[in-house]
Amino acid sequence: MTETVIKLENISKQYRLGTIGTQTIRGDLQRWWYKMRGKNDPSLKIGQENTLSKAGGEYVWALKDINLEVKQGEVLGIIGKNGAGKSTLLKLLSQVTTPTTGQIKVKGRIASLLEVGTGFHPELSGKENIFLNAAILGMTKNDIKLKLDEIVEFAGVAKYLDTPVKRYSSGMYVRLAFAVAAHLEPDILVVDEVLAVGDAEFQKKAIGKMQDVSKSGGRTVLFVSHNMASINKLCERCIMLQKGKVVFDDITKIVIDNYLLSDSKEILEYKQKQNPKKAMNLRYFNIINSQGSLSNMFRYDDFITINIEYEVNKIEKNYCIWVGIKTSQGVWAFNILDVDYEPKYLENRPIGYYKTKVKIPSKWLNAGKYFLTIGIWNYKNNDNIERLEDITTFSVTDIGTLYKGRLGILQPYLKWETTKQ
Repeated sequence: MTETVIKLENISKQYRLGTIGTQTIRGDLQRWWYKMRGKNDPSLKIGQENTLSKAGGEYVWALKDINLEVKQGEVLGIIGKNGAGKSTLLKLLSQVTTPTTGQIKVKGRIASLLEVGTGFHPELSGKENIFLNAAILGMTKNDIKLKLDEIVEFAGVAKYLDTPVKRYSSGMYVRLAFAVAAHLEPDILVVDEVLAVGDAEFQKKAIGKMQDVSKSGGRTVLFVSHNMASINKLCERCIMLQKGKVVFDDITKIVIDNYLLSDSKEILEYKQKQNPKKAMNLRYFNIINSQGSLSNMFRYDDFITINIEYEVNKIEKNYCIWVGIKTSQGVWAFNILDVDYEPKYLENRPIGYYKTKVKIPSKWLNAGKYFLTIGIWNYKNNDNIERLEDITTFSVTDIGTLYKGRLGILQPYLKWETTKQ
């Protein structure tokens, strides 16, 4: 029988909103001493209630009553909306923080990749950080040397190996951090959404490596992602978090289907404030039909227009606006860049406010439900500067047309030339 390597029993995590601590060592010690004796916080104002055990007030439950078991060699997907508690759960498992209540039992050594640059010292070179991370995981210097070439080749940073990592792009950071975590043979590999920073080729390599780690190495993988296609490909089992609780724990397809139903958005337009700290900043978008009306329901023979407004606060090369369309299963139908059509903006996009639009042709997308993502991309570094992931959903229907029930994501209306001989 496969051994249980992770067991969570009644795990809850509570955070205090606002200032933490009394701002003096004496006050903090006094508060702790009163709490240990079951008395009210002495730093509370007269008439103020102690809300530590409550969900409201100055406190919030990031996780509540989580019970979970993970077997050796299992690849567990973890999905949920932003703020559902996914990252908090991984931080508890990685011992970055401790639970407020409950008990966590872990068998084996954990390697975690929770955010860009996890465990890296910015002043040290890439090579020095490899040795530092490996030493933290308990590996000897000789063990690290045996793995060094493999790590560097996988990360693709050989040219910059002796450069301080503070000069790395976020994509390079992630490639090296993942390569270190995955190649140093941890018993449990914990990976958060950081892979979204990497390009498509690296994401494919990373997923392949996690599959190898699990199948050939018998190691356990916990994988958090908003990319349903990656979750579906990598994980046989998946859990869905909602407001700090596990609401689904089942085979991956069932959990993803329920997530997509719960995550359905029908936003027809979106606005956000200027952010002068960013070189480019998305400000507005809407989605309209052939009649010029806001809509999220389209016939197969209707075209779809996406209007985007953005602001350029600083001239930067290699920046572009992109739009991506995914199916309800998280599979990319396509991604398009404005610089494909307007290459002049790749070299020079003057400061100012811009309005742009792109049309998805009629008789192009097959009937189904789709997710729209809009972002700003650094073409050279393969980095997302801003990303509105699955910002809205829309549907294409073939009802009332001649094009019903055909297979595939796309259903292009292509020209045929036929001659009778």
